[in-house]
Amino acid sequence: MSRRRGEAESTSQDWVATLADEVVAAQKEIDGAESGRTIICASGLSPSGPIHLGNLREVLTPHLVADEIRRRGIPCEHVISWDDFDRYRRVPRGVEGIDDSWAEHIGKPLTAVPAPRGSGHPNWAEHFKAPMIAALEQLGVPYRGISQTQMYTSGAYVPQTLLAMRERSRIDAVLGRFRTKKTSADGEEGPDDEAVGSATGEYFPYKPFCTACGKDDTTIVAYDDDTTEMSFTCACGSSETVRLDGFTRGKLVWKVDWPMRWAYEGVDFEPSGVDHSSPGSSYEVGGLLVSEVFGGRQPIGPMYAFVGISGQAKMSSSKGGVPTPSSALEVFEAPLLRWLYARRRPNQAIKVAFDAELSRLYDEWDALSRKVAGGTAPPIEALGHARSVATAERALPLTPQPVAFRTLTSVVDVTTGDPEQLGRILTGLVSSDPEEPVTLDDLQPRLDRAEHWVEHYMPEESHTRLLPAPDTSLLGSLDDTDRESLRLLLDGLEQDWSLEGLTTLVYGVPKQQAGLPLDTKPTDELKAAQRRFFVLLYRALVGSDTGPRLPTLLLAAGPEAVRRQLTA
Repeated sequence: MSRRRGEAESTSQDWVATLADEVVAAQKEIDGAESGRTIICASGLSPSGPIHLGNLREVLTPHLVADEIRRRGIPCEHVISWDDFDRYRRVPRGVEGIDDSWAEHIGKPLTAVPAPRGSGHPNWAEHFKAPMIAALEQLGVPYRGISQTQMYTSGAYVPQTLLAMRERSRIDAVLGRFRTKKTSADGEEGPDDEAVGSATGEYFPYKPFCTACGKDDTTIVAYDDDTTEMSFTCACGSSETVRLDGFTRGKLVWKVDWPMRWAYEGVDFEPSGVDHSSPGSSYEVGGLLVSEVFGGRQPIGPMYAFVGISGQAKMSSSKGGVPTPSSALEVFEAPLLRWLYARRRPNQAIKVAFDAELSRLYDEWDALSRKVAGGTAPPIEALGHARSVATAERALPLTPQPVAFRTLTSVVDVTTGDPEQLGRILTGLVSSDPEEPVTLDDLQPRLDRAEHWVEHYMPEESHTRLLPAPDTSLLGSLDDTDRESLRLLLDGLEQDWSLEGLTTLVYGVPKQQAGLPLDTKPTDELKAAQRRFFVLLYRALVGSDTGPRLPTLLLAAGPEAVRRQLTA
């Protein structure tokens, strides 16, 4: 029976609490109210290549549910199964340090494939696990990691493997209800070579790795249930006969392996992606096999939607060059990245922005943070914020003095990241009180994120550089109106050299010229005059009709440079 429960209920706004309620209720129904058994929430990750932001949803969905359960004082553990005993299927594109020679390792377990050149890790799997492990620490995700290489090679799964082999006819019958040739959305075969047979056509739910070549290009030719003696051949020409009750160089195929682990770990909750949710999918088949073969139960498992990147289609590790949690955390503060995943129900798509849209996300986050601090945030939004800034175990680092991300990137860009210039401008943005000086440390970790974004993600055409000298041709061609506007600006520069003061000044000059009070609401005519004045300033300062917000640009340039550029 499929336990895709939670999807209808999770349409309520607080999907985390809804799913936590359901998991707790199911555990009590199965084990009894006083069982005291630790609830298990699970994730599975394959280090076949870069572990991308789509995979992060596989982790953060159960993390948030497990965290909510622990906040209630109920024992709950989040386990992450590293599928590092999966076969190496293809040489991914866009991964540094590898070439076509890695094709010779196709068919080996991921832990038996060399890491890319220059890596400090012992094998392929560890190389790609490491950045994800570091990212999960930054994101405040506690978990128990389970290496499938260790589990299979240690013999931990031998009883389950022998059981699956004894029940192979029943497993084959279940698979036969759904068996068709399936491909994934990008035309590649999925993770389950389910039609694993033998030389005689008998179905076996197990793939041995060849002792001679280390690959799983193997075919079982005989198996004896009583002795567990198994004979197999390999495409490399080798043949072997082993006792499966002591042989640990092989694994169950995916659609059998997954329900086996549900039963082995006692998993209560594990979401899965759209690709595991179609009719005849791993989740549907697993629900039958876990009860009919392994004597366990299918976990509650809502489907989660894909995660997209601004301007990029569905991510695939096999294609390489995909944004990862580690790369995201170079431009996202950890609470903000958590919030992107926490605020959307699992079946809603998420877009993670690395382009200029990132500034808008920071603005949304800052606005929410102000509402929370002021006690005006709606309860559901306050809950999402609380789950993003802290877990049941600890609070995550926050920037003590958060300056708008778009302001930081503009200042970093115009000053080319010069520490002295940054210190002068940014500390002035935050505090004008000499008795309470603010250092650049007070702007971290956001400032580091802004610097990284400017260096690695800001489009080349968006960079802003002051002209090296005044544009005398432009200044000499101005009419009386334009000259007066520059004079009024220069006269007002020293009155309030702050972002707020400069904002009032640049918007106020056209009002002064029209003889209007500074608090006059803009009319269409006034807006046209302001636009004309803004274009003049951009041309005189940066040689373009547009640029970053003028108050930020003036603040970053400094009064001396502004006077130089605007004086003929």
